[in-house]
Amino acid sequence: MKIVFDETNLFAAMVGEAHGVTPAEYKAQMRRGPEVVRAFRKLVDRGEVGFPSLPFQTEVLKQIQAYARKVRGAYDSVCVLGIGGSALGAWALDCALRGPHPVQKPFSRQNPRLVILDNVDPALVGAALEVMDPKKTLVLAITKQGGTAETVAALMVVREWQGKRAPRQSVAVTTPGRGDLYTLALREKWPIFAIPENVGGRFSVLSAVGLLPAALIGLDAGRLLRGAAAMTEQCWQTDAGRNPALRAALLHHLIWTAKNKTIHVAFPYSNRLWGTAFWFRQLWAESLGKSKTRAGENVSLGQTPVAALGTTDQHSQVQLYIEGPNDKVFSFWAVEKQGREGRIPRTRYKLDSFDYLAGRRLSELLEAERLSTEAALTEAGRPNCTYTLERLDEEHLGAFFQLLEFQTAFIAELLDVNAFDQPGVEAGKRFTYGLMGRPGFEEYRERFERYEKRRKQAG
Repeated sequence: MKIVFDETNLFAAMVGEAHGVTPAEYKAQMRRGPEVVRAFRKLVDRGEVGFPSLPFQTEVLKQIQAYARKVRGAYDSVCVLGIGGSALGAWALDCALRGPHPVQKPFSRQNPRLVILDNVDPALVGAALEVMDPKKTLVLAITKQGGTAETVAALMVVREWQGKRAPRQSVAVTTPGRGDLYTLALREKWPIFAIPENVGGRFSVLSAVGLLPAALIGLDAGRLLRGAAAMTEQCWQTDAGRNPALRAALLHHLIWTAKNKTIHVAFPYSNRLWGTAFWFRQLWAESLGKSKTRAGENVSLGQTPVAALGTTDQHSQVQLYIEGPNDKVFSFWAVEKQGREGRIPRTRYKLDSFDYLAGRRLSELLEAERLSTEAALTEAGRPNCTYTLERLDEEHLGAFFQLLEFQTAFIAELLDVNAFDQPGVEAGKRFTYGLMGRPGFEEYRERFERYEKRRKQAG
């Protein structure tokens, strides 16, 4: 497993002192590395944060693999009901390892379709039910709290669609002993897979939240964890030169806070990593967008994550990136060895815009496009860096997830914020419960009514 972080274009020598890290800034920042690792290690050792331990969950992996073997061939669709961290990891895994949606190979009982209902838009839910067969669909309800409104609503709709077979074709992934999903699963004797208390949704891709859907669609969950375990060993190194997550965190923090780059563009040059870019967007936004430090100081900080796809978004966003405000840092994600090269036929048309491409490879063009965009951004003084995966398989993807999660946790230490809560999201949930009439949330209904009154007066 090999993942390389190249920070060259983050430095002042490449993009100028106003936008890049100077040698003096780099030296001072690197001295903070050991204290950052030690501070985060204390949180993990106290049991407050659990994601670094997920790659070593031997018994959980055995349970997941045993269940996947037991039901293999019985279903041609696996339907995930979840939202945010309960869904994005499964989507990222499927896109990366079986191919981008919607151009995967035909589905069958040996190659089940993965359908993810991560929204309550009736158009999405209705279309999903039209393409699945209720007799051949296994439903995974995934929610840590056990009562997420969107997940519960989708589950109620899907259960009616399944009919009497619903209890036999349902699985719960939730926190044991908490929430109504757990109660229902116990009552109807569903299989239940646990989400650890100290693992938040956006950090849960290597728990049953991501591993169970992965195993059910034929991915190697063991290899995902092996890659993540190898990266975890690197991420506990206090020497930033040997720890890519720490080095990336130290530099991204400096670029953000010292050079005022308030937007972070994740720029994968692989359709297979497109789902991972959306997974990363949640990880970065919810973990680092905070109103207060741990000490209670008001800061209202955050770096807005944006997903861009190479080469597609060269033709939709790069004009802004090169000539617009210089308020962004770019993280290119590259794959060294593509699974397919895509040879371009040698046919000659006696046309300049055709003939220079004859006999070349699509993979070659993709890499040339990435390098060209990197060079153009650098010449324009736009700081950027590159993460290169040797290949895109389970080990590399598991390692990449773990690298990005450690990087996020390390930056939170540098900012002195809690990367593992999301009070802003919880406020919106409570308003939803109040509007929909859930008992115990009448206060939020009243608050919404006062808000509506203010809107009418303002209008």
